[in-house]
Amino acid sequence: MKFRYKVLVTLSVLTISAVAILAVLMSRNAPCGSAVPLPDSAVPMQAVVYRCYGGAEVLNLEAVEKPAVDDDRVLVRVRAAGVNPLDWHYMRGEPYILRLVDSGLGAPNDIRMGVDFAGTVEAVGKNVKRFKPGDEVFGGATGAFGEYVSVRENGAIARKPANISFEQAAVVPVAAVTALEALRDLGEIKAGQKVLINGASGGVGTFAVQIAKSYGAEVTGVCSTRNLDMVRSIGADHVIDYTQEDFSRGSQRYDLIIDNVGNHTLGDIRRALTADGILVSVGAPSTDPWIGPLMTPLKILLLSPLVDQKLRSLMAGLRQDDLNVLGKMMEDGLLIPVIDRRYSLRETPAAIRYVESGRARGKVVVDL
Repeated sequence: MKFRYKVLVTLSVLTISAVAILAVLMSRNAPCGSAVPLPDSAVPMQAVVYRCYGGAEVLNLEAVEKPAVDDDRVLVRVRAAGVNPLDWHYMRGEPYILRLVDSGLGAPNDIRMGVDFAGTVEAVGKNVKRFKPGDEVFGGATGAFGEYVSVRENGAIARKPANISFEQAAVVPVAAVTALEALRDLGEIKAGQKVLINGASGGVGTFAVQIAKSYGAEVTGVCSTRNLDMVRSIGADHVIDYTQEDFSRGSQRYDLIIDNVGNHTLGDIRRALTADGILVSVGAPSTDPWIGPLMTPLKILLLSPLVDQKLRSLMAGLRQDDLNVLGKMMEDGLLIPVIDRRYSLRETPAAIRYVESGRARGKVVVDL
């Protein structure tokens, strides 16, 4: 018995020590490194980079090496880049679990910033068939806050509709794909349904209102007083001012709720759903630096098997097919990106600060 007790104690101490060491490694911010001189053979370009985690002050506009044109890749000259909450999460390295599974412990593995882009194809690899130099395109690639990005031919890249500007196309990928997947894939949206978009004036919300309308749904948008007219203008049938009314306390029941805000408990939102309604959680802000917005998906995972309503959380992924769908919607006039503010490449830190403040109406763009 004493031997077993000693073994259990030893294992417990080792486990606690390992968790403590991992916690320290995950939360530690390494000092910012210095720019590395480019090789003589490198072709330079300007890009926003970060060499350590922190606020927008860690961002710098530097000369970096222009991407090479590999056989199966497309080189795009970036004309505009969209700003997303994703960008400041990577910049800060929060939640910390992000560092463990993706971005890097202590300091970022990849110093490039930005994902959403729109621009012109400058060159293509020898195996590329779908794109050619001169094509106007949009999509998602690491390093969008830079003069050039390289994208796989079958990756997150699609042709830009001629009736949409580079700025408009640049703000589409992450937010609009998120809205599309939330409504179509997890939300199983159908014509005639009553759909509520909580956080209808934000990046995902403005796209979700328009996409839901394109499916023939009756759409209610929830936003603040100053955004009521804007949400109406993009197609919402009804608007709720959350400063005056709590949709979860009303008598209306919805077939589908897209929650971009996370300011209600799951119990509150379930009261606003029909008996077989669907909740798709997209945004859930949290001050917890360890798992942050992942807390709500964990709660949904535990609760959903116990209730009849469908509770789902979304981690969207950029796919070429979805970008093509969104491109056709923009071409047909069913989807018009809402842009709040424009910044230059040098002003990217200010753009990210503004998005991080949570006050943006629609999207924010960096114009190159």
